[in-house]
Amino acid sequence: MTPGVGIVVIGRNEGQRLRACLASAARTGLPVVYVDSGSTDDSLAIARAAGVDTLALDPSRPFTAGRGRNEGLRRLLERNRTLKLVQFIDGDCELHPGWIEKGVAALSATPRAAAVCGRVRERFPDATIYNRLCNLEWDQPPGEIDSCGGNALWRAPVFLKAGGFDPTLIAAEEADLCLRVRASGRSVLRVDAEMVLHDAAMTRFAEWWRRAFRAGYASTEGWYRTARSPERLWGHDIRSTLFWGVFVPLATFTLLLPTSGWSLLALGGYPALALRVRREMSRRGLSPGDANLYAVFCVLAKLPGALGLLQFVVLRLARRTRRVVDWRAVPTAKDSSVDSASRFQNPGEP
Repeated sequence: MTPGVGIVVIGRNEGQRLRACLASAARTGLPVVYVDSGSTDDSLAIARAAGVDTLALDPSRPFTAGRGRNEGLRRLLERNRTLKLVQFIDGDCELHPGWIEKGVAALSATPRAAAVCGRVRERFPDATIYNRLCNLEWDQPPGEIDSCGGNALWRAPVFLKAGGFDPTLIAAEEADLCLRVRASGRSVLRVDAEMVLHDAAMTRFAEWWRRAFRAGYASTEGWYRTARSPERLWGHDIRSTLFWGVFVPLATFTLLLPTSGWSLLALGGYPALALRVRREMSRRGLSPGDANLYAVFCVLAKLPGALGLLQFVVLRLARRTRRVVDWRAVPTAKDSSVDSASRFQNPGEP
């Protein structure tokens, strides 16, 4: 056991994934808090049966990952006054044995670092193309980085001094926090060590679409909120989404009649973009199949991303915000009793 470290697990309708997550956290011998965001399955019962300190968030306020992590750390600190480091982990992930020690060592060797993360892998990368895409997304090189994901080991005092995660952000709250932390002179690291197994359990195109929609909304909100920052978040992504997801299709079909159909040639830009992405992914070492898959979905994601962007703009003009976009379908009683591996053995089943 590593003294001065605690673990915060957050989840919503994770079912059997949560059981594996909590078991991996318990094996560290460290204090663990599980924070539940309005689950309608048996997640709370699983956590309580595991003997984990459990916190169910008040449903009168919107659920977000940032809010869950903040409140989980607050509970952890109430019970562990000497806590110096906190490992955040999502309920659909399993902590790799030995990660905590490696993360602590990395922070000890780099006093300037506020947080450290390691390698994230999909548990079932070949089960569906969507899981495969997630596995490719997680594959990032080590070194000093702009932002870690939700699974990361943080220095608790630095986290608190920076104000923690913004609880109103529906996604990309990590990038927002890391921006503030880096602005204070700190750094964020990724090391070449296994950290977690992630279980996306993504079997439907609609789930992938909602996830891409959420990314479009969240990146636009992050860009808007950091307008006065020296480093504005997601600038390149916003420009790309606007051009390929809004301007090109709008111009193409608006000019369809005036150009006697010649405007359709603009759609040729999409395969050209896919080829460019494919070349870049091939240079990074992806196999031809993975590079093709990543390129096609990278281009396709411009459409749901643009819809998320436009929704943020519309709601902002109306002085409204939206609640969390839950890209996973709410599990049924049958789903919550079946583990991910068995579902993936029959991916065609509902």
